[in-house]
Amino acid sequence: YVTVVVDHERHRVIWAHDGYGKDVFDLFFQQLTDEQKKSIRVVTGDGARWIDSCVAEHCPNAERVLDGFHIVSWMTGALDKVRKRLWNQARREHDEETTKRMRGVKYAVLKNPRDLTDKQSEAFDALRNTDPKGQLYRAWQLKELLRTLLKHPLDQAKTELNHWVFWASHSRIPEIVELARKIRRRRPDILRTIELGYSNARLEAFNNRIKVTIRMAYGFHHVTNLIALIMLRCGGLNIQLPTPTN
Repeated sequence: YVTVVVDHERHRVIWAHDGYGKDVFDLFFQQLTDEQKKSIRVVTGDGARWIDSCVAEHCPNAERVLDGFHIVSWMTGALDKVRKRLWNQARREHDEETTKRMRGVKYAVLKNPRDLTDKQSEAFDALRNTDPKGQLYRAWQLKELLRTLLKHPLDQAKTELNHWVFWASHSRIPEIVELARKIRRRRPDILRTIELGYSNARLEAFNNRIKVTIRMAYGFHHVTNLIALIMLRCGGLNIQLPTPTN
């Protein structure tokens, strides 16, 4: 595991270190001066609490922003747990029809509606009549509501997020009720994400390049060699090669 820090303004990797967690992220801030720490205005990342604690300790003036993709991923993770529970329940009850349809919508419920194939659309439409108590279908509706409200103006998103938390909390779907507690706890961060409009898209793009770099680094003896190659390819270094002479 490699922890990577990306500069939003300069569009480059500025620091990387093997491992993850608060102790590793602290090493990045220890290299900065007090003036540099104060200059940091926004810190994006997933919902890891160790990121929150590091930002609060080293950059108390910075805005902590979650990534919209990771917020939706919380919901898709809960949605898949609902599907697995209902699938296992149908198998125990020897309900072959429901078992088959639960398996058929495995990927359909996680996709955006416009990305469904014709076969997935048919399987999903059939789900409304076979899903016990409509749990999976209602969970899917909540996923779509959460995904779309992240794109709305702040005032509208505030109202919709309140409605979402209320509906999820009273859904009587264990996995969704648990997620509603997390969303309620991270509500200020979610609204700040919508207001400021920052995301982890830049970092995710670099992640793809880093994965390619890791394949290139196969056989390196130490992770520091890999990190050096990452900084060379993603750090924005402008290396001027010597001009060949005749």
